[in-house]
Amino acid sequence: MNTFHLSGYPRVGAKRELKFAVEAFWKGAKSEAELQEVAAEIRRSNWATQKAAGADLLPVGDFSFYDHVLDLLCAVGAIPKRFGFDPANLTLEQYFQLARGNATQFAMEMTKWFDTNYHYIVPEWHADTEFSAHSARLIEQIKEAKAQGHDIKPTLVGPLTLLWLGKKKEEFGCRIKTLLPKLLPVYAQLLRELAAEGVDWIQIDEPILAVDAGEAWTNAFPEVYQELTNTGVRIIIGTYFAGVSEHIKLLSSLPVHGVHIDCVRDYPQLEVFADNYPSSKVLSIGLVDGRNVWKANLTKIIDTLQPVKEKFGNNLWIAPSCSLLHSPQDLAVEEKLDPEIKNWMAFAAQKLVELGVIKQALAHGKDSVQAALKASDEAAADRATNKKIHNDAVKARLESLPAGADQRKSPFATRIKAQQEWMKLPILPTTTIGSFPQTAEIRAARAAFKKGELSAADYDAAMKKEIAYCVEIQEKLQLDVPVHGEAERNDMVEYFGEQLAGYCFTQFGWVQSYGSRCVKPPIIFGDVSRPNPMTVYWSSYAQSLTKRPMKGMLTGPVTMFKWSFVRDDVPLSVVAKQIALALNDEVLDLEKAGIKVIQIDEPAIREAMPLKKSQWNEYLDWACEAFRLSSTGAEDSTQIHTHMCYSEFNDILPAIASMDADVITIETSRSDMDLLTAFGEFKYPNDIGPGVYDIHSPRVPAESEIEHLLRKAMNVVPVERLWVNPDCGLKTRGWTETIEQLEKMMSVTKKLREELNQAK
Repeated sequence: MNTFHLSGYPRVGAKRELKFAVEAFWKGAKSEAELQEVAAEIRRSNWATQKAAGADLLPVGDFSFYDHVLDLLCAVGAIPKRFGFDPANLTLEQYFQLARGNATQFAMEMTKWFDTNYHYIVPEWHADTEFSAHSARLIEQIKEAKAQGHDIKPTLVGPLTLLWLGKKKEEFGCRIKTLLPKLLPVYAQLLRELAAEGVDWIQIDEPILAVDAGEAWTNAFPEVYQELTNTGVRIIIGTYFAGVSEHIKLLSSLPVHGVHIDCVRDYPQLEVFADNYPSSKVLSIGLVDGRNVWKANLTKIIDTLQPVKEKFGNNLWIAPSCSLLHSPQDLAVEEKLDPEIKNWMAFAAQKLVELGVIKQALAHGKDSVQAALKASDEAAADRATNKKIHNDAVKARLESLPAGADQRKSPFATRIKAQQEWMKLPILPTTTIGSFPQTAEIRAARAAFKKGELSAADYDAAMKKEIAYCVEIQEKLQLDVPVHGEAERNDMVEYFGEQLAGYCFTQFGWVQSYGSRCVKPPIIFGDVSRPNPMTVYWSSYAQSLTKRPMKGMLTGPVTMFKWSFVRDDVPLSVVAKQIALALNDEVLDLEKAGIKVIQIDEPAIREAMPLKKSQWNEYLDWACEAFRLSSTGAEDSTQIHTHMCYSEFNDILPAIASMDADVITIETSRSDMDLLTAFGEFKYPNDIGPGVYDIHSPRVPAESEIEHLLRKAMNVVPVERLWVNPDCGLKTRGWTETIEQLEKMMSVTKKLREELNQAK
């Protein structure tokens, strides 16, 4: 029979059990033994679910307490020396400090995992980085799975991708020439130790094959895999998120036992590999989408795979397109979804069942799975024609946009003068990114309101109390452009999606964003529009509490679709522009209400980019147009901000400039302000606020650290265009540390303002 396998499964638990256990451990409310018990139960349940669906090879190494890239760094001994930890005796507490920082060391940097909203820990590469094998934790999980009677296939990020993912912390030359010769024997030793535990198959993920990494990287593959093939394990190379047809000759020639390809993201590559990949090797095909929530068209998939099976026989393997880490865990626990819409969906557990049906059909024919195929066909037909999806008014509005509809009335030089006339901001103006601490009281009030246990009036009073406190704190801190703190918002995407037509929501559709941080993405199932104002009420109340210019907060169109599970029956450009016009209605209503500083966040602008550079320009054209459409018609005196974080922007700066936001704020503290250098070299034309401290760590930075970063920024950006702000929103922080952090930021800002004023 054809092997059904997968490389990863959701690891936080069906109801976020791991998140709560990890956070309890951080607080000292759970012991390490108790945390390990929760982790073991999640693994046991996941493996049992996969086995019950018919999976033949179950993943090991996909579970992590924080991040799988960090886990591999620990396994190859490549943790930063600055922490002073011994890789051979790394404790769980020290492991978490690598990701979260401690009293003396800032956390390791995070950035987006390719084009997903998952954040990985970025390796820190130095010329003297050393490697050593530490397989104990992985071997423990291998033994655990085998003891439960499972056939397994460990999954690891490949050595070349690992090096590519990291950052050079100083200029020391090529990572391939400097670090690969040291990493490769250690990686090979790791595989030998797994082979000694009886591991037969191992999946080594090399997603850099799906990006334009360059010849130096692809040329290194033969030598690397010649070394790894002699380790006693059979290797399947995993690729995903884009096609790898251009590497068909390379992949065919490598001395490995197979390759996995993502045919959801690049369906045409299926024919290339079916015709040209050696049938003596395993060809694993991913036609079930591991990153979205829609049911697969089982009849189409089976018909597509049948001729491939005739050539490859049992060397045809089936799998999700990528790890199911990016999918919610189980649709069965959803009790409040519209039944019609729910019938179009499949979460991780249901995708396993779909793969089991495909495996059965390939082995015994379509007649053996007739009922499943009938249900799949009916769901596909209903979704294609259902009137809940289509809104003629939305389509007409988009189609009737005049030429130049996405342009502001005047250029930036004119707008900034009009804004400064009424705002009268000091040099180095200060603000925050938008959210303030989401306290237990806020979450309890929101939950009680949603359950009907708290009246609308009482909820309104509770949120206004939180907003008033937030504004009061900012007044005391003397922040120049305050925010209302977003107490009423559960999530920067979900909050808006709940008020937009064309969206629906789950109760338990959580996916991991980073560490213990989970998000519950909305689902865009149809045409999007805004029935009513979404933020005007709360922002207007906050403005009534201060004479300072209150900043309204919106989430941009690209982020709104990227951080949602998006419909796949129309182009993404159409979805983005529909959302942009809905947001534009909100911008103009805020402006009418007297909120004339409006932030339209686009942290996902980079992560939504195609992995292939040849597709960048097309994407950036419509993505930046969508952003501009969201503020079209705003007066020159209305200041439009945007925020971006945890991504690389160096190679798309012209596009970012074309968005024409009056002020952009970016995350820069974990990179020691290095990300800002490109903005300076590019001579970014508008105002910019680089983050001066890391909000993802609970530590309060010393004033000297903030001053160091701010002075670096002043050397790059003209001070008349420089803002001062934290890296990102403060939602995940506590009030005590938040106030202390902002006090230090304001103290440093005032000191430098005084210097600048004296120098005039």
